Amino acid sequence: MVTISLCMIVRNEENSLHQCLSSVEGIADEMIIVDTGSTDKTKEVAAEFGAILHDFEWIDDFAAARNYAFSQATQEYILWLDADDTITEKDRVLFKELKRTLASDVHSVTMTYNLAFDRDGNVTSSLRRNRLIRRDCQFQWIGPVHEYLAVGGNIVNSDVCITHKKDKEHTDRNLQIYRKRVEQGEQFSPRDLYYYANELRDHSLVQDATEYYEKFLATGQGWIEDNFQACLKLAECYEQLEDQEKGFHTLCRTLLYDTPRAEFCCKLGAYFVSKQQYNQSIYWYELALHLPPNESMGIRNLAMSTWLPQLQLSLCYDRIGQHHKANYHNELALSFYPSHPSMLYNRNYFKNLLGSEYVEINRFPK
Repeated sequence: MVTISLCMIVRNEENSLHQCLSSVEGIADEMIIVDTGSTDKTKEVAAEFGAILHDFEWIDDFAAARNYAFSQATQEYILWLDADDTITEKDRVLFKELKRTLASDVHSVTMTYNLAFDRDGNVTSSLRRNRLIRRDCQFQWIGPVHEYLAVGGNIVNSDVCITHKKDKEHTDRNLQIYRKRVEQGEQFSPRDLYYYANELRDHSLVQDATEYYEKFLATGQGWIEDNFQACLKLAECYEQLEDQEKGFHTLCRTLLYDTPRAEFCCKLGAYFVSKQQYNQSIYWYELALHLPPNESMGIRNLAMSTWLPQLQLSLCYDRIGQHHKANYHNELALSFYPSHPSMLYNRNYFKNLLGSEYVEINRFPK
């Protein structure tokens, strides 16, 4: 059985750290907690779990802090988590089995990172990250903000999932780090251009965001997943700037980087809905449902290939007067997301509209 060091960087995480550390008990053989300036009871919580505590002066550099934490590890493998991450009981079982069976020639293990959930607890957004790495490979974190772990060698994908349970409001911390770097005249890498654009967009600085998304795409050096997402987000920015046609053409730029994906299809479907061109919308929403899943390390929005296109197909068919088909697709949408208020509203609408001809999902042919 391999041994594992948990390595974390924290600051003022007294509210979430207990749940995180509880979830790795019996998995981690040691816990390395690097504190970057807590003023609450974070250290006391870590001490309750027998964690080895280190202080690290915050220098606006996440990679530096994470690399310091990694340097303190002593076990065969390193697991990294954030304080608002946790491992569910189901995944704890899978993780313990992974620990028991993992071959020592594996350099990195990827795990699905579940980021967002609907009100029924279903995962709506996820991606894969290199989560468990061999310590003697000395893999390093790169980037002061939105850092990434540069790995290589024998990488395996596991079934273990890490669950993100964000419990803090979004701040402008990352935006200010980027702005400071801009003021210092730093030349950004393509990755930094992309993530700075994301920060600008997230803070409603849409015009500035478009500038940096364009700069990023112009480098021609971005990771395919970042290129794809940049086009989607840039298209949204142009729409917010009331340039719908430029948004449409930017959306189509995703095709320069990959075959159509469900997100692209749904956004194209929405564009044609706005033009009241419902037959075109139906084509794209149907395609979103039948495309193979994206198996890359990039982010996956599961709604775009399940309930959302079904809901939009219901809208489109209703608008063109095919109410039975509209009801059918609304019921299919409900099969994915039974508590969605719009779908429940639609169900009542179709009950009243169709009367005795109304059919619920459990009565449709399999």
